[in-house]
Amino acid sequence: MREFYKHYLPYLKNYKLKFFFAVIGMIMVAGGTAGTVYIIEPLLDDIFINKDKDLLFIMPFIVVGIYAIKGIGGYVQKYYISFIGQDIVRIIRDKLLKHILELDMSFFQKKHGGELISRITNDINRIQQAVSNFVADMIREILTIIGLVGVAIYQSPELAFYGLVVLPIAIYPLSKLAKKMKKLSFKSQESISDVTSHLSETFNNVELIKANSTNKIELDSFKEHNYKFFKITINTVKTNSLVSPIMEIIGSIGFAVVIIVGGTQVINGELTTGSFLSFTTALFSLYTPIKRLSSLYNQMQDAIAADIRIKSIFAQKPEIKSGSKTFPTQIENIEFKNVELKYDDFTALKDISFHVTKGEKFALVGDSGGGKSSVINLLIRFYDISKGSIKYNNENIQDINIDSLRNNISVVTQRVYIFNDSVAANVAYGYEIDEKRVIEALKQAHAYDFVSDLENGIYTKLDESGTNLSGGQRQRIAIARALYKNPQILILDEATSALDNESESIISEVIDDVSKDRITFVIAHRLSTIKNADKIAVFKDGNIVAIDNEKNLLDTCKEYQRLYNLANI
Repeated sequence: MREFYKHYLPYLKNYKLKFFFAVIGMIMVAGGTAGTVYIIEPLLDDIFINKDKDLLFIMPFIVVGIYAIKGIGGYVQKYYISFIGQDIVRIIRDKLLKHILELDMSFFQKKHGGELISRITNDINRIQQAVSNFVADMIREILTIIGLVGVAIYQSPELAFYGLVVLPIAIYPLSKLAKKMKKLSFKSQESISDVTSHLSETFNNVELIKANSTNKIELDSFKEHNYKFFKITINTVKTNSLVSPIMEIIGSIGFAVVIIVGGTQVINGELTTGSFLSFTTALFSLYTPIKRLSSLYNQMQDAIAADIRIKSIFAQKPEIKSGSKTFPTQIENIEFKNVELKYDDFTALKDISFHVTKGEKFALVGDSGGGKSSVINLLIRFYDISKGSIKYNNENIQDINIDSLRNNISVVTQRVYIFNDSVAANVAYGYEIDEKRVIEALKQAHAYDFVSDLENGIYTKLDESGTNLSGGQRQRIAIARALYKNPQILILDEATSALDNESESIISEVIDDVSKDRITFVIAHRLSTIKNADKIAVFKDGNIVAIDNEKNLLDTCKEYQRLYNLANI
C-alpha cells in the first residue's frame, strides 16, 4: 500500500487548498460523531436524573448544531475529495493512453484491444476509488476513532482498557483476508479483461458471426468468461463480508467484559449511569469505523492489483527510437540495401535490396506471407530492420524523426478505417479541414460524385466503420484521405481490392496521375492494377526473386508467370 500511495499522493500537491477543505470536512464529521456520543452523559445525568431545566432547553440547539456540523463537514469532504480523485484519474487515464499510443506496433500485435480498453477504463476506475474515496474514508474513520477513543477514555480509562484490549486479536484474521482479497482482485481484473476482449472481438466481427450463424458459439464462449467473472466476484464478496462478523464477535468479548466491570462500578456508585451509557455508546460506535477501515483495507487490495496491472503497461518502452533529422524537403530516392527483418524468431525478409526514384511506381507482388507488407512496415518504421540499411536521399531512416517521416507518407490498406464523423473530417483526418482541398481530394479519388449526393454533402456524418457506405465507397474515401495529406510517398496496400472493375480502372488511372511527382508503392494481388508500374518486385518466402517491368517479367520470371496465370484464371 505504501508503494501505491507513494505513486499517487504526489498528485495532491496540485490540490492543496481543496485537500485542506476536505480535511476540515473530515474533522467536522469526526468531531460531530464524537460529540453525539459525548452529549449522552449530560442528557441522562443532568437532564433526566438531576432535572436541569435550563440545560433541557439548551440541549436541542446543541444537538442540531452538532448534526449540522457533521452534515456540512460530510458534504465538504465528499465534494472536494471526489473532485481531487476524479481529476487525478482523468490525468492518469490521459497519460496511459498517451503512453500506449507511443509504443511500437509489436506491442499492439501482442496485446488484445479489449484488454487495453479494460486497463484504461476498468482498472483505472478501481484506482479512482483508492485515490479519492478510500483516502477520505480512511482519514475520516481514523479521526472518528480518535474522537471516540478520546470520549471512552475520558469517561473511564479502566473500561476503555477492557473494551479495546481485544482489538489486536482481530489483526491476524483480517490480514489473512486482505492477502486473499489481493489475489482475488488480480483474478477479477484478468477475468473482466477477458470479458471486455471477447465483447470487443464479437462486435468487431459481427458480420462474420451473423453470416455463419455462430451466435450460439459466441454466446457460449461469452457465458464461460462471464461465469468465471461471476465466481471470482462472489468469492470477493464472501471474503470481504467476513470482516463484519469477525469484528463483531471479537468486539462482543470486549463488550461482555465492559458490562461486568462497568455494571459493577455503576451499582457501587463509582460511575454514573450517563457516563456508563456514554462510554458504551462510544465503544459500540467505535467498532463501526474499525470495521469500515478493515473493509476499506481489503478493497484497497483491489486498487493495488489494478495499479500493478497499469504499471506493467507504463513499464513498456518503445524500442524504436526517433531520430533528430527532418525528412527531406524533396524526396529523390529510396534505397533498401541487404535488408533483413525478424519478428521474434521468424525471418520475414532476407537480403532485400532495391532502389526507387521520384516519379516511379514500384509494385510488390507475390503470395501471401511473401514479405510484401513487411517492406511497407519498414518504410513507415513500424518495425526496425535486423540487418542492412534503408535510406531516404542517402539519409539513414533511423536518423530521421519518426513524426517527420510519417507526415510525408500516406498509406491506404485493404482494411479501411472510417471514423464516426463527417466525410470532410475523415478525409482531412489529422489536419485542419480545408473545404476546397477536401473536394479536390475526393475528385481525385473519384468519390466526389457519390459524396455530393449524400444528404449533407461532405459534411454528412458517417456511421462507425462507414456502414452507411458501400465497400468501394469506403475505399475511395480512404484514398481521398491519403491524397489530402499530399504525401511525398504514397503506399497502396491492396487499395483497389474492394472496387469493381470499372472503379478499379478509374483508380488505376488516378494512381498513374498522382505518382508523377512522388514515389508510389503498390501491393496488389490483382495484377491488372500494376501493369503500368515502372518496376515490379516479385516476392517469394521473404526474398525478392526478380525486379523488372511487366513485359520483361513475363518473358523471364517463372514466379511472375505463375502469379499472372493464376490472376487470369
